[in-house]
Amino acid sequence: MADNKKEIKEKKDNNEYEKVCYMCRRPESKAGKMIEMPGNICICTDCMQKTFDSIQGSTGMQYGDLMKLSNMNFINLADLQGEIPKRQKVKKKKEKEEKVAPIFNIKAIPAPHKIKEKLDDYIVGQEHAKKVVSVAVYNHYKRIANAKPGDEVEIEKSNMLMIGPTGSGKTYLVKTLAKLLDVPLAITDATSLTEAGYIGDDIESVVSKLLAAADNDVEKAEKGIIFIDEIDKIAKKKNAHNRDVSGESVQQGMLKLLEGADIEVPVGANSKNAMVPLVTVNTGNILFICGGAFPDLTDIIKERLTKASTMGFQGELKDRFDKDKNLLQKVTVEDLRNFGMIPEFLGRLPIIFTLNGLDKEMLVKVLKEPKNAILKQYQKLLSLDEVELLFEEGALEAIAEKALLKDTGARALRAILEEFMLDIMYEIPKDDNIGRVTITKEYIENKGGPVIEMRGVALLEQQA
Repeated sequence: MADNKKEIKEKKDNNEYEKVCYMCRRPESKAGKMIEMPGNICICTDCMQKTFDSIQGSTGMQYGDLMKLSNMNFINLADLQGEIPKRQKVKKKKEKEEKVAPIFNIKAIPAPHKIKEKLDDYIVGQEHAKKVVSVAVYNHYKRIANAKPGDEVEIEKSNMLMIGPTGSGKTYLVKTLAKLLDVPLAITDATSLTEAGYIGDDIESVVSKLLAAADNDVEKAEKGIIFIDEIDKIAKKKNAHNRDVSGESVQQGMLKLLEGADIEVPVGANSKNAMVPLVTVNTGNILFICGGAFPDLTDIIKERLTKASTMGFQGELKDRFDKDKNLLQKVTVEDLRNFGMIPEFLGRLPIIFTLNGLDKEMLVKVLKEPKNAILKQYQKLLSLDEVELLFEEGALEAIAEKALLKDTGARALRAILEEFMLDIMYEIPKDDNIGRVTITKEYIENKGGPVIEMRGVALLEQQA
């Protein structure tokens, strides 16, 4: 009876947990098939091969001779007895549910206007940016689908550089695009990248993240999108006497990635020094999108625009562009070079476009119009408690005004709503009789409270 219980427990553990190599501690999903040995010990083929190689080097014994031995004396099994504790075991991943069919199929990529229509459902404003992205993506995947060896006309990649203030929707635009196309997306931060050999992530680590996002499918990863955020942080340092390992050197190292090259990438790790296999990924068909706020770029643009004489009839006023909200749209490649981006890097990002800062009207639209708008998220949360949540128009405008003062774009909206919704989300589950909550302008301006209605009153109003 005890033996049966032990067998059932072992079978359950085998189904629930992965086998782990006793020597290198890697699970079966990373190390591959395991060799099982007495005492519930598993060793991966890599570690077993290293053991064979070390024995062959010290004794001269060949692999075939080892296999003829009836007992493997080179491993002392008595020292390896004992089960691996559960906290060191890796649970097997559950089989993924069937994925919902993507909106677009990259093999039959739709026209740019259809891509933009779908982006309109999620992103408010930024008409020019959405148009540029739609055309660039359409051309990029059309190039991949119709690429034939020996073509006289070879279409180059349409890598992009997005410039826009913080909170204008750069990252969200790329995330939405990747979701619509159902392609793997890797988002990385340029601030963590350094030249190879220095502390920080190697430049090739951005491709490692894309491979991980594609479930280690090289073919799928080679058609993915890499978004490098905070690209302005790798600008060339001015008056730097030491080696610029996180600025110009990173730009130089990224040139081959942007243009297209075969990169050796570790599977399941960011460092090539990890004991994991390497695969070769070609970046020729990977779409690179770089984004950054470029905070001091407006000063460079102003300086260029006001270079004309400030005296005489044709003089330019120095403060003429101080209140120009769309000043970034006047950016040129020369401005970016003066900022600190090297010409070779800019040459591999042929599509440069800007995103506008959000004004009060756009912030109100961001609150309520997109498919997954912040207000809709809170309404969904309260609907699970069978409570209706309403916002007065004046309340939305008051939230937008507070967000403008924070100067962090759409990110400020969530922070402000979290602050005002905290007490409501805390108190409402206490009382099952509450049927409707209305957020008023007075509540947002700290001059009053939200309007709370009981279920009977709210139900009568709905029926009327």
